[in-house]
Amino acid sequence: MPRRQVIRYLLLILFSLPGWVMAGAEVREFAVPDGDHPHDVAPAADGGVWYTAQHAGALGWLDPASGATRRIPLGDGASPHGVIVGPDGAAWVTDSGLNAVLRVDPHNQAVRRFAPPAGTPYMNLNTAAFDARGILWFTGQAGYYGSVDPDSGEVRVFEAPRGRGPYGISSGADGNIYYSSLAGSHIARVNPETGVAEVIEPPTPRQGARRVWGDSQGHIWVSEWNAGRLGRYHTATGQWREWPLPGDRPRAYAVYVDAQDQVWVSDFGGDAIWRFDPVTEAFESITLPSRNAMVRQIHGRPGEVWLAESATDKLALIRTPVE
Repeated sequence: MPRRQVIRYLLLILFSLPGWVMAGAEVREFAVPDGDHPHDVAPAADGGVWYTAQHAGALGWLDPASGATRRIPLGDGASPHGVIVGPDGAAWVTDSGLNAVLRVDPHNQAVRRFAPPAGTPYMNLNTAAFDARGILWFTGQAGYYGSVDPDSGEVRVFEAPRGRGPYGISSGADGNIYYSSLAGSHIARVNPETGVAEVIEPPTPRQGARRVWGDSQGHIWVSEWNAGRLGRYHTATGQWREWPLPGDRPRAYAVYVDAQDQVWVSDFGGDAIWRFDPVTEAFESITLPSRNAMVRQIHGRPGEVWLAESATDKLALIRTPVE
């Protein structure tokens, strides 16, 4: 084996050891009100951070400078799951309790509800993503996916091709929308023009594809919950790669790709947060101050990675060097 390959092989082994800790990362936690059970998190346009206070039926907002929080009630029966920031700067919430998508105005906190067509069954709404045209797409774990046109207010709902399971969702660099099916153990590509979903099979059967996130290189990254692996699908070639998370019984939950195309994964089985470098194929661990935080979603902006600690009623911030 050439010397260069030997060195690379040894580095991969070293960086993949479970105890390898990421250098240069500053970690800080922020407490949110007791019982909020923050599920998802999204950096706000004003420098704050939105989070879904799932058990409080509210959308929360955190000021990282002071640590102050405020809640915006979402209505009777609300149980918000996902939150993202749209092209309009507003917070968009997928609410499983209300069976609707909500828009929260960041200035006056007004809540607008986008309900599905009459007669639509309960969908168990999970997460959302915007396509290049500014149309919001959402998943429903009961076996649905759909779209919301913010301008017209039209809501379209589609039955998932294999029923129950749609959970994570992301836009791809190719202009399509991709969702993962937890119960169906696959991902699907949605044509944003027609709304038709095409099933894409990962190489590992029954892997439990939970969340997805697109990078700038045309890949879709997949957290494989049952298999404890990080998967990658190339949208142009159809090629798959998978990497097992370090540890004995990993359970990959959240996945996020930052502005430098570094991949972040939360591991319930190992109580760990990992950053994966696609170039070196090395995992680095980040230790949170709180144990058993149960991070269900990760998001960020340049130099900041935000995590929702659903089990501790905290948000965590990892500051990273910006290249």
